[in-house]
Amino acid sequence: MSRLPTGGQIDRARKISFRFDGQYYKGHPGDTLASALLANGVRLMGRSFKYHRPRGVLTAGSEEPNALVELRTGGRQEPNTRATTIELFDGLQAKSQNAWPSLKFDALAINDRFSNFLTAGFYYKTFMWPAAFWEKLYEPIIRRAAGLGSITTKADPDLYDKGFLHCDLLIIGAGPSGLAAALTAGRAGARVILADEDFRMGGRLNAETFQLGDVAGAQWAAQAVAELASLPNVRLLPRTTIFGAFDHGIYGAVERVSDHLPSPDTGKPRQILWRIYAQRALLCAGAIERPIAFANNDRPGIMTASALRTYVNRWAASPAETVAVFTNNDDGHRTAADLLAAGVKLAAVIDTRTDAPSLPGVEVLAGAQVTDSAGRLGLKSVTVRLANGQSRRLNVGALGVSGGWNPNVSLTCHQRGRPVWDDAITGFVPGAELPQGMRVVGAATGQFSTHAALHTGAEGAVQALADLGLSATPADLPQAEDAPINITPFWHVGGTKRAWLDFQNDVTIKDVKLAHQENFRSVEHLKRYTTLGMATDQGKTSNMGGLAVMAELTGASIQATGTTIFRPPYTPVAMGAIAGRSTGRDFKPTRLTPSHSWATEQGAVFVEAGMWLRAQWFPRAGEKDWRESVDREVLATRASVGVCDVTTLGKIDVQGRDAAAFLNRIYCNGFAKLAVGRVRYGLMLREDGIAMDDGTAARLAEDHFVVTTTTANAVPVYRHMEFARQCLWPNMDVQLISTTEAWAQYAIAGPNARKLLQKIADPGFDLSNDAFPFMACGEITVCGGLRARLFRISFSGELAYEIAVPTRYGDALIRRLMQEGAEFDVTPYGTEALGVMRIEKGHAAGNELNGTTTARDLGMGRMVSDKKDSIGTVLSRREGLNDPDGLRLVGFRPKNPRARVLAGAHLLELGADMTAANDLGYVTSACYSPNLQSYIAIGFLKSGETRMGDVLRAASPLTGDDTEVEIVSAHFIDPEGERLRA
Repeated sequence: MSRLPTGGQIDRARKISFRFDGQYYKGHPGDTLASALLANGVRLMGRSFKYHRPRGVLTAGSEEPNALVELRTGGRQEPNTRATTIELFDGLQAKSQNAWPSLKFDALAINDRFSNFLTAGFYYKTFMWPAAFWEKLYEPIIRRAAGLGSITTKADPDLYDKGFLHCDLLIIGAGPSGLAAALTAGRAGARVILADEDFRMGGRLNAETFQLGDVAGAQWAAQAVAELASLPNVRLLPRTTIFGAFDHGIYGAVERVSDHLPSPDTGKPRQILWRIYAQRALLCAGAIERPIAFANNDRPGIMTASALRTYVNRWAASPAETVAVFTNNDDGHRTAADLLAAGVKLAAVIDTRTDAPSLPGVEVLAGAQVTDSAGRLGLKSVTVRLANGQSRRLNVGALGVSGGWNPNVSLTCHQRGRPVWDDAITGFVPGAELPQGMRVVGAATGQFSTHAALHTGAEGAVQALADLGLSATPADLPQAEDAPINITPFWHVGGTKRAWLDFQNDVTIKDVKLAHQENFRSVEHLKRYTTLGMATDQGKTSNMGGLAVMAELTGASIQATGTTIFRPPYTPVAMGAIAGRSTGRDFKPTRLTPSHSWATEQGAVFVEAGMWLRAQWFPRAGEKDWRESVDREVLATRASVGVCDVTTLGKIDVQGRDAAAFLNRIYCNGFAKLAVGRVRYGLMLREDGIAMDDGTAARLAEDHFVVTTTTANAVPVYRHMEFARQCLWPNMDVQLISTTEAWAQYAIAGPNARKLLQKIADPGFDLSNDAFPFMACGEITVCGGLRARLFRISFSGELAYEIAVPTRYGDALIRRLMQEGAEFDVTPYGTEALGVMRIEKGHAAGNELNGTTTARDLGMGRMVSDKKDSIGTVLSRREGLNDPDGLRLVGFRPKNPRARVLAGAHLLELGADMTAANDLGYVTSACYSPNLQSYIAIGFLKSGETRMGDVLRAASPLTGDDTEVEIVSAHFIDPEGERLRA
């Protein structure tokens, strides 16, 4: 078990130090953590999840299920990282996981002794009694044992970024087929992105010894990569995993920019999450070798045959001094030949085929099977049953197992594509249903020879570019091996001992048999009952074996048995990469209103409202608390005039010949006949008839409306309308665009609102009540030619307008309004005063539009038109939503004006116990009204409209408040609406 004296693609001139479980080791640039550990004689790298059995590497790539380690320390600590993909760097610190107190002595390995009680689905049958034990004993133990690895509680100091890329052709995988495709497309001038998860492009060419033409495969790959790097139209993305194929030709990718460094360079991200828009994609993902199951086939030192030769050929690391190969196909013999050529001692090739070919220099045991292995923390020997039935023991430290190759079809399944069976390779290949614009070439289609990989890659690029109207000529390709597939299916060795299928989740053949016995025979049920394929590798090395065993048990073919499909991500994606820069203060973007700078100068107190930072109130000298400031703002506005920044309300431009008809279907009330220059209040319903949002729609022209929404629902409503436009009524001539940030908008409210507006409106615009009545709208100019939109609408119940100007002029406008309004003692008011005035007026807002209320509950039942169809109208007529004794929006006024009423308080009859059975409704919004010199509230009460004048209790068990309140109209001020029509 050492580094071979020659060979490998490592820099032997340099040595780098690293630590594993506190022990220092040496490696070379070009190593992975796994190859460096094997070169240092370390085979034990982890423990399995359930039984805590010793585990070593099974593979040499990202499909690795066993060698999961924790990297780094402090805020950079990273669990569940595959040792097979970790690029070695100086100072790397790694430790094993899922073991206590140490990897060599794991106390939880006692689970293996109780394996008969921990079989598949044991958690459905145990921990049932005594019931009291669950919370005090079972759950704490299970939670402590669950999970793989541990996370740090310290902040990650590194930067993660996001980006967008566009290309004509995305090539996924830089093996022989990917390189041939990239050369073809790159030389044709197409915009090409070539992505590969490895830090060295070339795929299997880096792990093989055969020639391409007159040069080694790895050398040809290096030359191809160098040429591609010189082409300005080609972007190379090494260390990049394409983890998902999404709609419309969009692919997700994670580029590990700095994972191979102790820490990122200054200003550089650790990882970048790319969103790649590809007109066409070529999947060149290769194939994954599958193992053969036999008794105790999970010991450290037992790995796939291709992994064994990869460690020898690419990294000059032999896992043991003496090795053996167990195979059912000719590729296993290739491994044996490469090991012999590298000077590794080979005990034998065990081939299940009776007609196995001979191999010079090594004994081939034809028709033989490996039946068992020995070695507590690492493989020491294997037991072989010969063709004549006799047993033979081979003393080996490593065993390469080859059960054939599975085309890597994961990305082809991400949009529900289902693989199909191919008898020629005894495996599943991509089906006809692929993600939009994707083609599959090379070994990913079951064409395993290098010659086939090269030629299908080049031809696939030509065809993909032809789809785009680009002509290309296949690249000149070297001669390469074109060996036929020679395999005899063999999935597992029979016996009574446990044979592993899923190495990470400890799923054995016995578990599959138990699933069959208990009638969990569907592949989906098998997966969930046994957890087969539910580990971090998604069953890349285990699924086929489990399906073969189930097929054998049911007497059906594997094709008839079927297969599960894969889902994103292809390999795990760090949460940091998903978050990108959205951490800390940037976790939720904060939008500033156009008046923010001015409000800051006034000493405003701000509050988060959705994604916005809004002025909550404007304190003045001498005011002792927020209530004084809010009361002053409310009284001043109702006495004269106040200004509030309402830019945060959602604004959606709706244009097109069918704009009115579209809104008529979106809103439950009518909009088809709304006149130009008029505004109408509208209520949107969800499909289920529940109120979704309210707002206004102003008709500026026959084919142009401006829709407003509540601040919180600006995005959901826009998304809802876009869905209706694109999916429900795609033939309507209507276009939508969110203009929330495009216009700065201010509410000007109070008896002197018109006088203030007249001072900034340009001459020629008549703002009199006759010319511009309540619910009018129009385009005007202000301040000497600045275009603006004016809406006469009121949220406060006063004479009020909302004026909108392009956002860039928002700061200037608020300053001008304050300047011109000085003679009226104009007062800026914030969200608290806005809330008080809307409660005084009885306007519903977010607290009332809470996702459970209907138009009828809100007192707007008559708005639901029965003369037209609209979203939610039909289901709003359901009997359960029209209970005559149901909740209704009403007002509440405490009998003691100084007694507070709290939002969230429940309504009870006087003397009734505070129980759910006695609950009559609840308070949704409450405040102190300086105009009424009393606390007031609105909320929902059963049969509310019939109980005016009754007295109830508003009780809050959380705060202890219990206040007698009188039921009144929700319209506390100016119920007839005379002020707003003045």
